Amino acid sequence: MPIQVLMPALSPTMEKGNLAKWLKKEGETIKSGDVIAEIETDKATMEVEATDEGTLGKILIPEGTADVAVNTPIATILADGESAADLAKAPAPAAKAAESAPPAAAKAEAPAPKAAPAPQAVAEPDPEVPAGTEMVTQTIREALRDAMAEEMRRDADVFVMGEEVAEYQGAYKVTQGLLQEFGAKRVIDTPITEHGFAGVGVGAAMTGLKPIVEFMTFNFAMQAIDQIINSAAKTLYMSGGQMGCSIVFRGPNGAAARVAAQHSQDYSAWYSNIPGLKVVAPFSAADYKGLLKAAIRDPNPVIFLENEVLYGHTGEVPKLDDFIIPIGKARVVRSGSHVTIISWSNGMTYALKAADELAKEGIEAEVIDLRTLRPMDTETIINSVKKTGRAVTVEEGWAQSGVGAEIAARIMENAFDYLDAPVARVSGKDVPMPYAANLEKLALPSAAEVVEAAKAVCYR
Repeated sequence: MPIQVLMPALSPTMEKGNLAKWLKKEGETIKSGDVIAEIETDKATMEVEATDEGTLGKILIPEGTADVAVNTPIATILADGESAADLAKAPAPAAKAAESAPPAAAKAEAPAPKAAPAPQAVAEPDPEVPAGTEMVTQTIREALRDAMAEEMRRDADVFVMGEEVAEYQGAYKVTQGLLQEFGAKRVIDTPITEHGFAGVGVGAAMTGLKPIVEFMTFNFAMQAIDQIINSAAKTLYMSGGQMGCSIVFRGPNGAAARVAAQHSQDYSAWYSNIPGLKVVAPFSAADYKGLLKAAIRDPNPVIFLENEVLYGHTGEVPKLDDFIIPIGKARVVRSGSHVTIISWSNGMTYALKAADELAKEGIEAEVIDLRTLRPMDTETIINSVKKTGRAVTVEEGWAQSGVGAEIAARIMENAFDYLDAPVARVSGKDVPMPYAANLEKLALPSAAEVVEAAKAVCYR
């Protein structure tokens, strides 16, 4: 069946872009990784790479078309053995894309297929939410914004600082509307100097204020790691408890979409290694809100690891006056009896998809969302492994010295006699993140790898 090439997004906030140029013509042979087109926005230009092989059967959107909606079909690739007659067999789009502005020669655009819904951690009721609570549907960026706004209204010492958090409303629109409500003294645009503004934030926290420091990406926080670890994390101990540092460092962590090795690293293991820090990495919209509010109130420095890919995902959030989730408590999001799958942040996407596939083969997986990496909820992990006798960890970071390795060690220390198979780890591949789309996909974990690992420990 012919394969549709969709208009990609340069970022989670991108809705439209310009199809600047086609680099391949109809009838040309396409290989996986070939650059077939260029798209652009007012901020960036990106090459569109083919992820499948075949022949460029038909160009659906001509070059020069402006404001092409994300996920609009822009071309069709024919597989080996297919011809132009097979173009009619291309999957029919399920939803109409937002309108694009074609050039004069263009007639009309094709509608976009409906995106598959992301897995949601809703299989088991959340014990933190009272029964009968009204729920509202929000994106994760909206849940984060509401958490900050509620805490800023509650406590005048809370403020936000970072690159583009004010006038631009946040690089990912997470801080949208905060400047208008709280003013420039509490929503502060900083220069592009992470070491500098992280230090200002740490100093402010030491005087009793409660900064929320946003990094455009945690990759840039490497410039500020001395301030985070040597100043924020260690001062309480080194001052004999006389000087605290109530501060939240938040922003996207890990792989996004084709931003290459220097912008794709997962720092979960780095920060969770440090005494004095608390490290949070949620998956669901409700957890993002409840845990960020808890982090802002915590007297210790908190690393709040978000995920760029998840910002636009939606979920049910409790409509409560003060919804707080305690830091350090994992959640069983799906009950099972054959194998325990443990993950956090975007790793939960693979874990939940894998659990669905395993169920089709008669394997019932219990899925745990850690939510917090430090302090880690060892008790919930061990109780589950004692029930299932098997465990698989899932993370986008590298395997060596990873969080999965720490989980495996704790299982060995606390539940060795209950194990029926060695703990299996699924992780990102041991390479810097490639830029090419097809190689990036191979470098990240997949639901299929989680299924394979779970079946292996179940001897299936």
